[in-house]
Amino acid sequence: MIQESLLRRGLRGMNAGVVALTEAPVIGKVLGKSFAQISYVGRRSGRTFTTPVNYRRSGDEYVIGAAMPDKKKWWRNFLDEGGPVTLRIDGVDHVGHAVAHRDPRGRVTVRVRLDTVD
Repeated sequence: MIQESLLRRGLRGMNAGVVALTEAPVIGKVLGKSFAQISYVGRRSGRTFTTPVNYRRSGDEYVIGAAMPDKKKWWRNFLDEGGPVTLRIDGVDHVGHAVAHRDPRGRVTVRVRLDTVD
């Protein structure tokens, strides 16, 4: 229990460091090409969460791989029908819809389609 608590605090600190780097003037432009911040409302808690993620672009979708998915819970908010998200990329917020999928090998991918503005 103590070890898990220390791990969570360490991960929170690391996430805060990644967020700070993505917002830094010079290095943020480099990291911004593969890192984003995803914000969402927890299905059970109703609280808003923000976490840094690594993404890649695939056509009109942003694809996020959940590394070590059994140790993380954020992606579970997007199972089944998925849910609304905000992706902060290069300092700009983009609203969209995310859907998580777990493949037979246990890998988790979250696909985000951004809303179009007419």
